[in-house]
Amino acid sequence: MSATSDQRLFLYALILLGLILFGFFLLSATGLLALALTSDRSYISWVIFALYGLATLHWLSRAWALTEEHKHCEAIDQAVAQGSASTPQGIQEQSYVGDFLASLQQQSHTSSDSTRLLIDTLGDQLNNTHAPGHFIADLLLKLGLTGTVIGFILMLLPIGQIEEFDPSLMQQLLSAMSGGMAVALYTTLAGLVTSTLLRMQYYLLDSSLADLVNKLAVLSQLKLNQTPTSSLSN
Repeated sequence: MSATSDQRLFLYALILLGLILFGFFLLSATGLLALALTSDRSYISWVIFALYGLATLHWLSRAWALTEEHKHCEAIDQAVAQGSASTPQGIQEQSYVGDFLASLQQQSHTSSDSTRLLIDTLGDQLNNTHAPGHFIADLLLKLGLTGTVIGFILMLLPIGQIEEFDPSLMQQLLSAMSGGMAVALYTTLAGLVTSTLLRMQYYLLDSSLADLVNKLAVLSQLKLNQTPTSSLSN
């Protein structure tokens, strides 16, 4: 198993983050971002962008952690291929891959079913670390739709308060209606954009995670089962 792009996952995450920040910079430079935030009387757009920022920090930390898992997997593969008598230092204590290897070593005999169960368990554990990001992506979309409903309520509320037709009040009425429409449109746009971006970001992690699990499956079946357990122990 040679060095792969998955070991540079964190670098790709930084590049993607740079592109996203550049996009927000362009929106800010043109005044569209400030317009969207100041026109939203419900402040839902502020909540959406704050949640997106927190989720992006979590995504970046998971990209770093997953890159380290790939490096551990590569180190273990090289140790097995070279017939090393010990596992690289610190792997078992610091990674999911190390825990997987330790569980595999504790088995008196390794079978295809038990190994598959360990790999499935590892995959579930790593998937659970991405669950907050997927939840926030759904939440951002729902917050955008909530802002749509609130915006339409704000837009239609002045109409319901009209008791008699007065042309002098039309300008005030239209101004109030446009404010409600702005809330509806900007919150919907903020929710759609941030939710789509966050899904794309976590898709990058999910793809790398699936590749890691597949590598461990190949490693355990083709390498670990052919190597005495004592040769992999510390």
